[in-house]
Amino acid sequence: MFKDSAVELLKLMGASGHVPGALNAEDVPAALQSLESAVERLKMATHADTPARPADNEDWAADEDKELEDRQPPIALTTRAVPLLSVLKRAAAANAELVWEEGRR
Repeated sequence: MFKDSAVELLKLMGASGHVPGALNAEDVPAALQSLESAVERLKMATHADTPARPADNEDWAADEDKELEDRQPPIALTTRAVPLLSVLKRAAAANAELVWEEGRR
């Protein structure tokens, strides 16, 4: 995961955002709940502010807009949260601690 996104997700789950870091087994359920709540808030905020794309037959839909459509949209933080939510759920179920560190290239 990209470091900026990872740090933001760590903060959303209530951790300091420092890498490396860890949570004790008893802190994992609260972190899971915090991250799930934050993701839901982000989803609601994103969907409320998402403008509808112009229809192809609208007069003001310029050719420039069509070029922009071909680009891939950035990956939302809510999507990047999915693997972390999965790990948190498994750690909570196993009553296990969670440790993270910077990846090696």
